[in-house]
Amino acid sequence: MTIGPNTFEILARARNDLRVGIPIVIENTIIASAENIDENKLKKLQEINSLSIAITSWRAKTLNLAPYDQDLVRVYVPQNINAKWIKAIADPSMDLATPMKGPLKAVRDSNVAIARDSIKLAKEAQLLPSVILVNIDDGKSYSDRHNLTYLSYTNLKEGLSKPTPVKPVGCAKLPIFASRDTKMTVFRPSNGGEEHYVIEVGRPSKSSPVLTRLHSTCFTGDVLGSLKCDCGPQLNGALEQIAAYGGGLLIYLNQEGRGIGLANKIRAYSLQDQGFDTVDANHRLGFEDDERDFKIGAEILTNLGFSEIKLLTNNPRKVGMLEENGIVVTERLPLKVGHTADNTDYLHTKVKRSGHLIE
Repeated sequence: MTIGPNTFEILARARNDLRVGIPIVIENTIIASAENIDENKLKKLQEINSLSIAITSWRAKTLNLAPYDQDLVRVYVPQNINAKWIKAIADPSMDLATPMKGPLKAVRDSNVAIARDSIKLAKEAQLLPSVILVNIDDGKSYSDRHNLTYLSYTNLKEGLSKPTPVKPVGCAKLPIFASRDTKMTVFRPSNGGEEHYVIEVGRPSKSSPVLTRLHSTCFTGDVLGSLKCDCGPQLNGALEQIAAYGGGLLIYLNQEGRGIGLANKIRAYSLQDQGFDTVDANHRLGFEDDERDFKIGAEILTNLGFSEIKLLTNNPRKVGMLEENGIVVTERLPLKVGHTADNTDYLHTKVKRSGHLIE
C-alpha cells in the first residue's frame, strides 16, 4: 500500500495546475489551459512541437468552424502567434476586439479522446473549456524531468467517469430565520472539489419521503440579492416551505452559475449585457446549457440514509438525474417565488429553452 496519490487525488492536482497556468501531461500530450497561457510558457511549448487548440462545438459555432469531431474542434495553431491570439480563440469577450482570427485549419485525425477529456478537466477546474495540446514522444519521462503532473489516459477516464464519494466532515446546530430547529452538515468530496452543505430542518423521518430542495450556489442572488435571477427568493422560500411542512432537507450544492463557476458566470453576464439570453451566453463561452451534476445530491441523500423524497423544484432534470442514481422521487412540488419585472426574460428562457415548469 502506498501513501502516494490515488487517481482522484492526481486529478485534483491536475485541475489546480491548470487553474494556476501550469501545464500537465496526459499520456504523450502536454495540456495547457488556453485562458491561462502566458508568453513565456507559450514560447517554450512552441519550441517542443507544433500546437493545436481544442474548443467545444458551441465555441466553434461562434467562430464559424464546423465541428469535425462532433462535440469539439481542434485547430492548428500557426507559428509565431502570441498568447493573446490563443486567448481570443477561447474567450468570446475578446470577439469584438479581435474579430479576425483566421484562417483557421481544423485538425482531422482520430486522436480526439485526450482532447475531449482534457476539456472536461478544464470545465471541472471552472476554466473556459479550451486547451492547448502538444504531442511529445515520452510523456512520463518529460513530466518527470519538468516536475509536471502526469496522468495516464486510463486514469483520466476513470477519474472523470466514476462517482465522487463525499463524506460528512462537520455538523452543528444552526438556528435560522425559517426555523430554530435546524442543523447544518458539511460534506467534502474526495476529489478535492467544492464542499456541499445540508440544512436539516426539524427531525425528518427516514421511513417516509422527505421534503427536499437541491439548491445550487448563486453568490449574486443568494448573497447580494441580484435582481437578474430568482435564486435568492428560491433559497429563502424553500427554507420557509420546508419549515412550514414540518421539516426536511435543503442540500446546498456548490455548483455556481449552473456548474460553470462564478468567473465564467460573470463572463456570461457580460454577454447577456450584449443581448444574449442565459443559454446562448453559455454556448458562446463553450459550455452546455447546464453543466451541473445532480448525482452529488443523490450521493449526499444516500449518505444521510434517505432513499425517498418529495422534491421541491421547477426543474424536471433534477428529478430524472436523482432517479437515475437510486433516489425515488415520489412527488415534484413547485416553488413559486421570485418573479419580478427585472428577471422576466430570465424566467422566460428557463421555461422555453431549459424545460423548467413554472406554474
